Amino acid sequence: MVRIRLTRLGAKKRPFYRLIATDQRSPRDGRFIEQLGWYDPLKNPGLIKFDLDRIDHWLGKGAQPTDTARKLIDRHRKTAVEVA
Repeated sequence: MVRIRLTRLGAKKRPFYRLIATDQRSPRDGRFIEQLGWYDPLKNPGLIKFDLDRIDHWLGKGAQPTDTARKLIDRHRKTAVEVA
């Protein structure tokens, strides 16, 4: 099954995350199918840049987002609607 989840990048105590589509059996920082965006929690407020078209594509194919990924996607959709 394909999962939409975060993978951690960045230095020690300086996290930076990518939102990826990956097989659920691969490790957190292992192989992935496609990069869907990024999230920087150290900025205030946290910066989010997601490709909603590709996220919708994967969700339409049955990909399951993790709880954290779902919350970030919902927050990004909410701010994208307010800006537009």
